[in-house]
Amino acid sequence: MKTIQKNDIKDGKVIDLTHEGHGVVKIDNYPIFVPNTLIDEEIEYKIIKVKKNFAIGKLMNVMQESKERIEPPCVYYSKCGGCQLQHMSYNAQLAMKKEQVVNLFHRKGDFKETTIHDTVGMENPWRYRNKSQIPVGITQDKDVKMGFYRQRSHDIINMDECLIQDNQHQQVMNVVKQLFNDLKVSIYNERSKQGLMRHVVIRTGHHSDDLMIIFVTNGKKFKQAPTIIEKLLEAFPNVTSIKQNINKTHSNVIMGDESITLYGKDKIEDSLSDVTFKISDRSFYQINSAQTENLYQRAIDYAQLSGNEIVLDTYCGIGTIGLSMASQVKHVYGVEVVPEAIADAQQNATLNQLENTTFVCGKAEDTILKWQQDGIQPDVVMVDPPRKGCDESFIQTLLTLAPQKIVYISCNPATQQRDAAMLQEKYNLVEITPVDMFPQTTHVETVALFELK
Repeated sequence: MKTIQKNDIKDGKVIDLTHEGHGVVKIDNYPIFVPNTLIDEEIEYKIIKVKKNFAIGKLMNVMQESKERIEPPCVYYSKCGGCQLQHMSYNAQLAMKKEQVVNLFHRKGDFKETTIHDTVGMENPWRYRNKSQIPVGITQDKDVKMGFYRQRSHDIINMDECLIQDNQHQQVMNVVKQLFNDLKVSIYNERSKQGLMRHVVIRTGHHSDDLMIIFVTNGKKFKQAPTIIEKLLEAFPNVTSIKQNINKTHSNVIMGDESITLYGKDKIEDSLSDVTFKISDRSFYQINSAQTENLYQRAIDYAQLSGNEIVLDTYCGIGTIGLSMASQVKHVYGVEVVPEAIADAQQNATLNQLENTTFVCGKAEDTILKWQQDGIQPDVVMVDPPRKGCDESFIQTLLTLAPQKIVYISCNPATQQRDAAMLQEKYNLVEITPVDMFPQTTHVETVALFELK
């Protein structure tokens, strides 16, 4: 192989894309990963990092463009790490996400008979995020800056708008930024660990139009709060809740354990598939409400419900999936390890008068075995784990329980494929549908149907 050194200028043809959306160029079979490029493009690039098995390149010039290349509409796209695919047409994004799933299950995994459907996309793949977590910092001129982090760093890019956030979020951000400047609010410094204001978190009810604004602070004393609340209520009549979250830990975790309601209600409301949910500042709730309804509908369709089923909702969170199904089944049993989430699930069941539901706090594998001992035999198990996938002990419990159907929702198809390999002992993986929950990014969610052999 020819020697490749940092700062070399090279040219070549992009032959593939990584799961991170980076173009792959090869020199004597040695891969160079170049962001912001597309398959079949002829490019000029600069080597910026050299490793034993790969190198990283920076795009210098596109000599022959792909027909799928478009002009990114966001002025911050080349700097911000929030989006990776704005330079790619939306149809190409959907095709790429399906290809990721095909590659994992058909090529790398032993699931060649599994049907993989086209990715379910959005009519308008912008302004979809109902939650914004905005870091706060100081510019070199000592002004407040708010925005999002530069790629692979904690350097905040000062932004006036973000095209994937709810439209009102950027309006709130810009008003808050001006108030912080005018009132000389102390801003937290990651290096010195000093200062007050760390993040501003904004949540919106997609259907309700409720608005929650959360100030994440490095301590309780927030003397400018009354003035800020007054100004926010003048600017945004739909403000439902203003909260302060105290986070004194010096880590990358955004929210702390203590929250104070400064104005209005403790929670906002939103609805999914005609079920109303109360959402607190720290509740896990899907970011893209419109696509969540599509995701859950596909999951419910896979379950093929007749109305007499016993359903287990594992990793149930605040009960979104189980409660969305409750009116179509005999009983839903939900389990989750986070006590606050279970309290929310129980409250949401009461709010919607869904009496055929039971929510329990505990480890899924332990709770399921106890339910089985009590004579509860599920027909369908819904699985929606975090990115790390399911614990092996939980998979073994599912194999022992042997329900007729398992519907597995995943935010990380790689760990879903790993878990599917273990489930193969007793289950056929019938079909998978990718759903584009995060347009303009490389993330893809999937819903998969497993049937007992």
